[in-house]
Amino acid sequence: MAAADDPAHVDHPLLSPSFIERRLYQIRLASAARDAHTLVCLPTGLGKTTVSLLVTAERLHEVGGKALFLAPTKPLVQQHADFYREALEIPDDEIVVFTGDVRPDDRAALWDDARIVIATPQVVENDLIGNRISLREVTHLTFDECHRGTGDYAYVYIAERYHADAERPLVTGMSASPGGDKESILEVCENLGLVEVEVMTEEDADVDEYTYDTDVEWERIQLPDEILAIRDAVNEVIKDRLEKLKSLGVTNTTSPDVSQKQLNGMRAELQKLMNNDQSEGYKGMSTHAEVMKLRRAVELVETQSVESVRRYFERQRNAARSSGASKASQRLVAEPKVREAMRKAESFDGLHPKFSQTRILLAQTLGIQDGERVIVFTESRDTAEALTDFLSESFDARRFVGQGDKEGSDGMTQKEQQETLDEFRNGEFEVLVSTSVAEEGLDVPEVDLVLFFEPVPTAIRSIQRKGRTGRQAEGRVIVLMAENTRDEAYFWISRRREKEMKSELRDLKGVADEVEEELDDSQKGLDAFSGGDSAGTDDGESSGAIANGGTAAATTETPDASTAEADSGTDGGTASGTDATDTNSNDDQAGLDSFSASDEEIARADEESEAAVEDGDGTVATAGRDDEVVEIVVDQRELDSNIAKDLSTRDGIETRLETLAVGDYVLSDRVAVERKSVSDFLDTLTGGDRSLFEQIGDLSRAYARPILILEGEGLFEERNIHPGAIRGALASLAVDFDVSVLQTRDEDDTAELLLTIATREQTERERSVSVHGGKSTKTLSEQQEYVVSAIADIGPVTARSLLEEFGTVEAVMTAREEDLLEVSGIGSVTAERIRDVIGSEYE
Repeated sequence: MAAADDPAHVDHPLLSPSFIERRLYQIRLASAARDAHTLVCLPTGLGKTTVSLLVTAERLHEVGGKALFLAPTKPLVQQHADFYREALEIPDDEIVVFTGDVRPDDRAALWDDARIVIATPQVVENDLIGNRISLREVTHLTFDECHRGTGDYAYVYIAERYHADAERPLVTGMSASPGGDKESILEVCENLGLVEVEVMTEEDADVDEYTYDTDVEWERIQLPDEILAIRDAVNEVIKDRLEKLKSLGVTNTTSPDVSQKQLNGMRAELQKLMNNDQSEGYKGMSTHAEVMKLRRAVELVETQSVESVRRYFERQRNAARSSGASKASQRLVAEPKVREAMRKAESFDGLHPKFSQTRILLAQTLGIQDGERVIVFTESRDTAEALTDFLSESFDARRFVGQGDKEGSDGMTQKEQQETLDEFRNGEFEVLVSTSVAEEGLDVPEVDLVLFFEPVPTAIRSIQRKGRTGRQAEGRVIVLMAENTRDEAYFWISRRREKEMKSELRDLKGVADEVEEELDDSQKGLDAFSGGDSAGTDDGESSGAIANGGTAAATTETPDASTAEADSGTDGGTASGTDATDTNSNDDQAGLDSFSASDEEIARADEESEAAVEDGDGTVATAGRDDEVVEIVVDQRELDSNIAKDLSTRDGIETRLETLAVGDYVLSDRVAVERKSVSDFLDTLTGGDRSLFEQIGDLSRAYARPILILEGEGLFEERNIHPGAIRGALASLAVDFDVSVLQTRDEDDTAELLLTIATREQTERERSVSVHGGKSTKTLSEQQEYVVSAIADIGPVTARSLLEEFGTVEAVMTAREEDLLEVSGIGSVTAERIRDVIGSEYE
């Protein structure tokens, strides 16, 4: 344990000796965050994670229980876990990582024994929906990069569950850039249940000594005529499609430079037409989809590279050829001007000027100026790959992209990401070319240059990117802007929003200061961690007053009220019975170093942390849940919708996640539900891995009361399928399969219907929930059709024609192109594609 008089480091029973550097601003922020649900705003690179660590250490020491730390990406989760294990005197096996790489059953077991869980929010959300974990004993919840806490992001759901289920909740939200205006920041606070905002900027004296100036420059790039010709060809098509939308009365503009805001407005107007059952609305929505795709192509060719738009066009071609392709995709690739743009992109053999300028800037930084490291940020994974290949000719460059296969490009595994970052930190290579995955919070080393390959139109992302430099020494930021393109618009939008955000933060800082003055909260400075009687008393007053003061809409119960009351009169706290003025004046020693506690207090904390409410089977009971609950089993794949999330928050409802062999929801031993959106339903009529009737057949064999829910409207208008075919399918489902077909408006309506049926079955009929059934085994003919239909996405109908013509799968595979052309439904393009898939060498 570090000596109590060590002025350079923070001392605490749970902190590793001489590890956490004493920084006055961090102690101030941690003091505030310990006493209320707090949004902590601090510039990138100045240790927001350390602030949360200090609060976690104090909560675990004083209150017990366990801590949950949420971060938006797997690399961030691993980074924080490494830091916590190094910084805390807690066994490594009690600090566990939850990501999608850990099996759900393993997570449930690890949760029970963990003292600190560091996780991605999606995993925790799924575990809560599946009733695998309980937040009852979590005494500190941290939302890293909390500006994400809006809309349907998992943070919002987890916060709601935490405040409802936890016995002693305390929330800390952390961000360098919480929102573009006061309304956005307060929305985050309301969604996460934060009642106080603590802001420190580079202008604060405590922070200033740890920051350095970061110069922001921009380099103007002039695009060559060949690239402009590709753009202009696509813009002509955009103008044509906007003319069609204008004729529908949903827009007044036909300019190809239409903004996203204008496009959103058009979509809203088209939705009104659709709601009025006007066929023009559906046709217009398809045209709108074309405009969106074309606009993306223009953005790529203007701001990224010709290679990125070339790959984009190729993906559009493949999408148009696939079974069930949308009309928008098919029209897009058939449009002569688009095909002309495709040809120009294919034939372009020059270098995008941003590539050459990037190489020049890197040569100046790493060569002439003796720099060591550079990060290049780009929006497009295609560009990241092409740029890495190009820069590797002159520098030691590596790419850093997200996981999964996105836009036809291979991602990086978590292990590959971690290894790349470690090598970059260790100086094993000098240039990191990254997509947005490295923007938020990753602990990358100090770099000499951050290069924006393109401006980003949001203040949050701009601040995050620039925060990669200027931490330890003066840094440099350069933004590449293609002249007379949306690059310039994005740049100025970002600058304006960033200024607005800083202004709002200053305003919020002023509001917080005013609230503190009004409350005369003299104990909320450095001595707030002392654990004395006065700090505990002020805790209760300040929390409610801040909530009523308007910093957040939600009023939250004081986190430490019971702890403060229990601690009153004990002699374990260092500052207990000590004059507050003397404590504050003691050369900043009254911060976290005052965390000493008596054996009595430690024993009480241990008892609290071990206490658990257990059911008869030993599982932890969920706070606020009735003993008699209605259970709904949900298929894992249904987590893409909000239905399971909605149901899991209802009183008296318990959701359980399983990988169901048949159906999407099981409501009793006899009732199971297959849910289809209208679009999904129509897709099953035109092909897919398993036809609608296969799925329903399996469902009806397994359950006595099978139900098909059709969700959405426009069943007969959305797709170019004859109404008679749709009616025939519905008739067959009802008559041949004895399936009840029910229609709902949207996900909310579906959730209500599922709840009604489940409640009726389990309470009124007293039926239990039982999962059974399995997919029927395909016949040999069906397996052969499946294999052939997968070739170049030709689909089941064409597969049957090929098998009828050639007799065997082997004969189809070895057929010559001219023989394929003899088969009904096979044209030259399809025949060429089949031979290309079968005969091309695997890479």
